[in-house]
Amino acid sequence: MPPFPPMESGSLFSPPPQPTQMAIPDGELSLYAPCLTPAEADRAFNSLLTETPWRQESITLFGKRYPQPRLIAWYGDPGKTYRYSGLLLHPLPWTETLISLKTQVEALAAAPFNSVLLNYYRHGQDSMGWHSDDEPELGVNPVIASLSLGASRRFCLRHRFASKNPTRSRPDRAKVELWLSHGSLLVMAGTTQHYWQHAIPKTAKAIGPRLNLTFRWVQTTTA
Repeated sequence: MPPFPPMESGSLFSPPPQPTQMAIPDGELSLYAPCLTPAEADRAFNSLLTETPWRQESITLFGKRYPQPRLIAWYGDPGKTYRYSGLLLHPLPWTETLISLKTQVEALAAAPFNSVLLNYYRHGQDSMGWHSDDEPELGVNPVIASLSLGASRRFCLRHRFASKNPTRSRPDRAKVELWLSHGSLLVMAGTTQHYWQHAIPKTAKAIGPRLNLTFRWVQTTTA
């Protein structure tokens, strides 16, 4: 597989892609659909699918261990370990493909990133449960930039306190659904991770593989 070519700010789009601002209470969502050209997205998908040492980890939920319904890999700067659901992930060194994508994503998100979690959804039965990216090492109001490659999947968000606060009980405030397509970038910023959870639900429909890269800034290391 040839190395992924370096990207300039704005990629091959001229002018650079502009985001759709998604209006939600207690959060900030910006969707670039797409942020990569079709050729760039195809090359990134093929490179990452073959060069990544994918692993299926087991996580702890309610005191029991379960295999994750997807494959993952964690990359980042030296020492940027990451802990969630009983897992402690040690970073693999950046590849040329990931550095190129990180440079592009940082330019659009206007934020630096020192790590990325790769998720490989092999088919419709692979999924991600409800959660927030609010681990202590991510700090207050983290910026999470989610790059999608491959098959489109439904991305759901729900307000964590909608059912407890009558002023936030309206359907438009309680839940948001998006379809994240090949080469799209969703940037979650502000207080999104404090007030919202997100998930990728299972589907019975025949669906192809999807890769998701969530770039983030780890402020502290975990022991």
